[in-house]
Amino acid sequence: MDFTPVIDNFDLYLEGLWTTVRLVFFALVLGFFLAVPFAIMRTSKNPAVNGPVWAFTYFFRGTPLLVQMFLVYYGLGQMQFMIELSQQPAFEFLQDAYWYALFAFTLNTAAYTTEIFRGAILGTPYGEVEAARACGMSKVQIYRRVILPSAFRRALPAYSNEVIFMLHGSAIASVITIVDLLGAARIVNSRYFTPYEAFISVGVLYFCITFALIGGFKLLENHWFAHLRPREETTARRKTKVSQAA
Repeated sequence: MDFTPVIDNFDLYLEGLWTTVRLVFFALVLGFFLAVPFAIMRTSKNPAVNGPVWAFTYFFRGTPLLVQMFLVYYGLGQMQFMIELSQQPAFEFLQDAYWYALFAFTLNTAAYTTEIFRGAILGTPYGEVEAARACGMSKVQIYRRVILPSAFRRALPAYSNEVIFMLHGSAIASVITIVDLLGAARIVNSRYFTPYEAFISVGVLYFCITFALIGGFKLLENHWFAHLRPREETTARRKTKVSQAA
């Protein structure tokens, strides 16, 4: 295999890497801020509050991300009012496919994150809530100081998987002319007819980003769950007792 075309077009890969990281980052941030209130609404026993959020999550979790992006880009983006809106100077950015992909990715990750946080909120020990009420906290204070911090810790392992799935799912952005990592590999392949070199290189880049994310979440878990780990003195004492008993 000859990786010379990849080296010669490495700036294209870097451009695609920046586009991918930016797209995934903003989709996750926006999706996170949508998911928190949606998760609280999802735990409500009122059907008027719970129902619309359930329908939202049911649709976006039940259909492929590619279909959702096509509905946004080829459907919403081609409507007459959107075309007229994008021709106005203040909304010229709507002519770029990037924003439609960002919109679709945000709604998709918001749906999955909503269900992750909903399960974590429902898993909050009842004793913690009762203790907060006994201290005279209001419902808003209980959510802000007790339920949400506790839920975020429990949801972290599942949310880390969602972040990685979102990174891998972002590869479909190249289908609507966005030059992300996969888009850069497709361009190199079309120019030099080197599919193995082009796509193996982009696979290695995805691999590196994925393991960087795993390492980051591992550090975050070690920090947030430090209070659950046994102290070194206690562990050493247990080992001493076991060795003496043996």
